[in-house]
Amino acid sequence: MDTVSRQGAPRGEGERIVLLDVLRGIAILGTLGTNIWIFTDPRGIVGMLVGDREGGVAEVVLRFLANGKFLAMLTLLFGVGLEIQRASAARRGKRWPGWYLWRMALLFLDGVLHYVLVVEFDVLMGYAVTGLVVSYLALTSDRAQRWWMVAAAVNHLALMGLMTVGVGAAGAGAGRSEQFTLYTGGSYLDQIVFRLQHAGVFRAEAIFTIPLAVTLFLLGARLYRAGAFAPGERGAVLRRRLMIVGLGVGVPLNLATALLGDPSLVFVDRYVLPPVVALGYVGLIGWWVYRRPGRSWLRARFAAVGRMALTCYMLQNLLGAVLCYGWGLGLAAALVEYRPLWTPFAWLGISVVLVVFSELWQRRFRQGPIEAAWRWAVQAPQRSRDRSRQVTA
Repeated sequence: MDTVSRQGAPRGEGERIVLLDVLRGIAILGTLGTNIWIFTDPRGIVGMLVGDREGGVAEVVLRFLANGKFLAMLTLLFGVGLEIQRASAARRGKRWPGWYLWRMALLFLDGVLHYVLVVEFDVLMGYAVTGLVVSYLALTSDRAQRWWMVAAAVNHLALMGLMTVGVGAAGAGAGRSEQFTLYTGGSYLDQIVFRLQHAGVFRAEAIFTIPLAVTLFLLGARLYRAGAFAPGERGAVLRRRLMIVGLGVGVPLNLATALLGDPSLVFVDRYVLPPVVALGYVGLIGWWVYRRPGRSWLRARFAAVGRMALTCYMLQNLLGAVLCYGWGLGLAAALVEYRPLWTPFAWLGISVVLVVFSELWQRRFRQGPIEAAWRWAVQAPQRSRDRSRQVTA
């Protein structure tokens, strides 16, 4: 392995990189910026699938800022997390992937529960499968990983190209779904049954985006090893390059396709250009965090959410469902005429709840509730093994 791929992690053992927490927090709140439009649509996710957009320019711009960008950022950060786990195992002389496979099994289970009980657009199952694949790719040389990353990216672009052509030929947006009332009039149990009956449709995204996820996992790991998230001139140079590519190239192209409003470009708008823009977001946020070292009130709030990322991800979707669905407050139907106006306020309200909850919780507890349960479940087999060894000793 060359020196770039296997340098020591740019931190001490157990020391957190604040930028990573801030990025996770912003990514979590940013994904809500996309999902909130699904919650406030009376047709729920079906409204997004049929592709008929009825909002004006303001809604298009608001969607553009979040659509696909923060999901790509979150995926990139999962790759960083994988590399941190691998580097930690290497420092301690532990076998890799080892217990990381158990972590991915638990993540997949979390995703199944989240999908069945809360929302159709869960990302955890896809991350678990990707983590399983990339954990073995992490055993290869830096050159091999680079080729795997390029191959996955090419595969993804080819697939998106075919799907874009297919959508255009089929006449995207032709289907309508005004009479679909499951999310406004159906019960909580009705929605669970609906998700189970249509799992193949709703889980298709998690499958066809695996090449993109592999690309971003490997890229995140590579950026971490290169020091892109660490303070100092080396990291600053890398972050400037990310801004040039993401903001200088990605933003103009993605803004153009978004304003064009062509339904056949739906995959380009969500899965091709947003990952490029996400790199610019990462660079920009990194510049902001390291611009003035020291404690910042806003950075601290984002970091608090980032340290409870799994809890906040699940909680934000639960809050969105309670706020909008018929079995909850039913605001999606009640405020349908004002949807472009009240949707941003719904995002802001839920975001404030997440920030306040994270801050108050961490005043008393070191980890979020889901993170604590996760840690217990991850360590349970190891504790059982240790007890067995003590008995037989």
